[in-house]
Amino acid sequence: MLGSGLTPPTLAGVLKKILIANRGEIAVRVIRAAREMGIQTVAVYSELDRDSLHVRLADEAYALGGTTAAESYIDQDKLLDAIRASGCDGVHPGYGFFSENPDFARAVAALGVEFIGPPPEAMDEMSDKVSSRLAAIRGGAPIVPGTTEFAQGPDEIVSFGNEHGWPVCIKAAFGGGGRGMKVVQTADAVPDAYASAQREAKSFFGRDEVYVERYLTWPRHIEIQLVGDKQGDCVWISSRDCSAQRRHQKLVEEAPAPGLPDGVEEAMGEAAVKAAKAVGYYNAGTVEFIYQDGDFFFLEMNTRLQVEHPVSEMVTDIDLVEWQIRVAAGEPLPMNQKQVTEARRGHSIEIRINAEDPAEGKFLPSPGPITKLVPPDGFGVRFDTGYQSGDEISQYYDNLVGKLVIWGRDRDVCIARTLRALDELVVEGVATTIPADRAIVAHPDFAAVTHSTKWVEEKLDLTGVTGKAESTAPESDDEDAPDLVQRKTTVEVNGKRFDVSMWVPDQPLVAAGAAPAKKRQKRAASSGGGGAASGSIEAPMQGTIVKLLVEVGQEVEAGAGILVLEAMKMENQINAETSGTVKEIKVAAGDTVGGGDILAVIE
Repeated sequence: MLGSGLTPPTLAGVLKKILIANRGEIAVRVIRAAREMGIQTVAVYSELDRDSLHVRLADEAYALGGTTAAESYIDQDKLLDAIRASGCDGVHPGYGFFSENPDFARAVAALGVEFIGPPPEAMDEMSDKVSSRLAAIRGGAPIVPGTTEFAQGPDEIVSFGNEHGWPVCIKAAFGGGGRGMKVVQTADAVPDAYASAQREAKSFFGRDEVYVERYLTWPRHIEIQLVGDKQGDCVWISSRDCSAQRRHQKLVEEAPAPGLPDGVEEAMGEAAVKAAKAVGYYNAGTVEFIYQDGDFFFLEMNTRLQVEHPVSEMVTDIDLVEWQIRVAAGEPLPMNQKQVTEARRGHSIEIRINAEDPAEGKFLPSPGPITKLVPPDGFGVRFDTGYQSGDEISQYYDNLVGKLVIWGRDRDVCIARTLRALDELVVEGVATTIPADRAIVAHPDFAAVTHSTKWVEEKLDLTGVTGKAESTAPESDDEDAPDLVQRKTTVEVNGKRFDVSMWVPDQPLVAAGAAPAKKRQKRAASSGGGGAASGSIEAPMQGTIVKLLVEVGQEVEAGAGILVLEAMKMENQINAETSGTVKEIKVAAGDTVGGGDILAVIE
């Protein structure tokens, strides 16, 4: 492989077993890379992930217990117990959860285990979006006007908006991926947005500090993938354009970033490397910039592997997870900057397939069982996923079904191949963003690179678009058979997962390794309040009630907020469809509801 540099035996005796402190697609990605390098892998899992693909693929697996991320994947004590029990000598954090948590990295190191990520000191500075801005200034990168300290309350944000102009953006200081990020148009909206940003940040990253910066009017989101080693060398791999977003979360990414004036990409790459070196950074990381009208501004640095890293891999033939592991083992970078630049060829596009219903542009979360999943194939096509047919998308975790990654000899070929692959991709049982993804890539604005981070929500017409695909999977047969047959199954002994064989009644089962498909079809997501004739407000999706916005007896207008529902770590305001008086509220904050449940009644 071009860019691999060293052969797998180099790591023998250095890193022999890696625990992946994550789940889903990224856990599968790391397991596969490690296996190719001759390294054993260890998975961890919650109660809901007992039969997940990453668990089935790993050499060993340990139960964390619990259902939510807080009860499992971001319970540090449980993870440290699994690390001790497994005897691993390396921990890969994936992305999200503990991937940018310096305290977790230190705790791993205290066990004598290698953390496959940057040094905690660099994470201290760069994972905190406020201090990372100060580091960028030291490295000579321009920054978007904003605070360089945590916001202490709504009043401080109002003062900033009045001084620098509206809208402003409240952002989680210890997060990324659009989580805990709220754009505020007016001073009156600040208190609710501030509280919501803190709740989301706490839920997803374990910390609720936020800061504020100016919100540009029509920017592009450009980022630089880089990797540094422990010897002090650092190279930037490629630029990426991630401007096609909704709710400040990316839908489509591509490498290299198209349509930049000569010299801008190189200037961004150099600025990113300087910012990284300013904090002694090593391993994989991404420096994000906002680009508008020929100027670029440092936005933040993500001290981890990004979801969209495959597009950089596709245009360079560099396995970034392999490089991460080699750097953690103390090896120097396999290539220098000149070699990396010369290795680049063609163009790559990544499509995030999320379990969301685009539903007229609302992008409502759509948890539930995947009754059928058939990835596309062909030249230049890659599909990274953590699911198979029969697996379930839980409301408690991220809603990423998979990533469709395409390579073409140029951007036009890549776009055409992406559209062909999207047409072949089959996901049934849950609503997905596939129709919206296709609308984005096929749009003339995308081809002309005139879109921005606001384009999907403000310009893209998704009228009549729905992401719901009807299931064609047959229901299972429940009839018992008297004969016994030998079956393989899994059991847990003191929290460790084992595969065993046993004699059981001969009953129809799903394919080996797959979780049984649910019989009950999930109710299609609605726009946030069905039953207009009766005044009943239905839950458009499975989720947890975060906050009630009205009281019984209160007069409300059509479109007014009734409550806030959290699903897949995103807060969704559920609005009234009719005007009237709130006759009944059937839920309370903290309640878990299913799609179609009656939440309130308006008379």
